[in-house]
Amino acid sequence: MALVRQRPPKGGNASEIEKKIKRGNALRQGSSWRGSRGLVALLLVVVCLCGVAAWLYVISLDSDIAEVLASQRELVSPQPRVFAVQCSEDYDNHKRYPGCTPQKCGRAVTDSVVTREEAQVLRRLAERGLALAGSEGGASILDLHSGALSMGKQFVNIYRYFGEQIGDVFTPEDFQLYRSIRERIQAIIAETFGLDPVLMYLTKPTFFSRINSTTAKTQHDEYWHPHIDKVTYGSFDYTSLLYLSDYGSDFTGGRFVFMDQNGNRTVEPRAGRVSFFSSGSENLHRVEKVTWGTRYAITVSFTCDPAHAISDPALH
Repeated sequence: MALVRQRPPKGGNASEIEKKIKRGNALRQGSSWRGSRGLVALLLVVVCLCGVAAWLYVISLDSDIAEVLASQRELVSPQPRVFAVQCSEDYDNHKRYPGCTPQKCGRAVTDSVVTREEAQVLRRLAERGLALAGSEGGASILDLHSGALSMGKQFVNIYRYFGEQIGDVFTPEDFQLYRSIRERIQAIIAETFGLDPVLMYLTKPTFFSRINSTTAKTQHDEYWHPHIDKVTYGSFDYTSLLYLSDYGSDFTGGRFVFMDQNGNRTVEPRAGRVSFFSSGSENLHRVEKVTWGTRYAITVSFTCDPAHAISDPALH
C-alpha cells in the first residue's frame, strides 16, 4: 500500500495559523489578567469597606461628646480649669448650711493637687485590697471607711472578715497618705467654690473603684447608668474623683461624661487628676463602659450636713 505523503501547508496558511495561535494565547493571557485584576479590585474594595466600618465605629464612640473638658495628654496646672453651671433646685429640698451649701455650682479639673507618684502608691493600695476578693462582674469597690469590699455578688467587711491579717495588706503610711490627699481635695473644692473647708465633711460612700470589661453580673456592676449624686445619695453636696490610671494606655472607654442639655462633655482620666463638681442635677453624669484594660479611681464625697459626716479610715 503506497504511503501518501501529506503536504505541508502553504506558506500563507501557516502564517495564518501562527497568527491565530498567538491571538488565542494573547486572549487567554488577557482573560487571566482581567480575572486577577478583578480579584485585586475586589480585595481592595473589601479592605476599604473594613477601613470605613472601623472608622465609623471609632467615630460612633465619640459621637455623643460635644466637648473634651480635659484630655489625658494635657496637664491642667497650676490652677484648676473651672466650668460654671447654674445651680439646680435640688438643694432647696434639703436644709441649707451657710458657708457650705452651693451658692455657685460647676465642675472643675486639676492635675496639681495629687502627684502621679502619689497616685501610683494609692493604686497599689487599691490593687492589694481588691486582690483579697473582687466582684464577679466588671466593677469592684473597696471602702476603707466602712470596710466594704466586693466579693462575688455581695460585699464583706474586710476588717471583720480578714481580722488582723489586714495589717499585712495596709500600712499606717497608706492611711496617712490617704488622709493627706483627702484634705488637699477638700481644700481645693472649698477654694474653688468659695466655701469654708471647716464646714465641709467627708461623707459616705467614699471608695476605691476598679472597673474592667467583664460582663456585669449584678446591678452593682452596672456603673454606666446616668445619675445625679444628690438624688442617689441625699447627703452629697460636692463630689470628687481622683484617677489612678490613664485613659488610652491603661484602659479604653471609661471616660467621665457630664450630660448637658446642649451636649455631653467629658473628662479623660489621667493618673493624679482630680475632677470635682457640685452634686446636684446640674451635673447629671455617667461613666462610659470600659472596653479594654482596667480603670482605677477613688470617689471622695463631701456633705454640708454634720449628721452625715464620717471619719478618715484607720487600721482597726
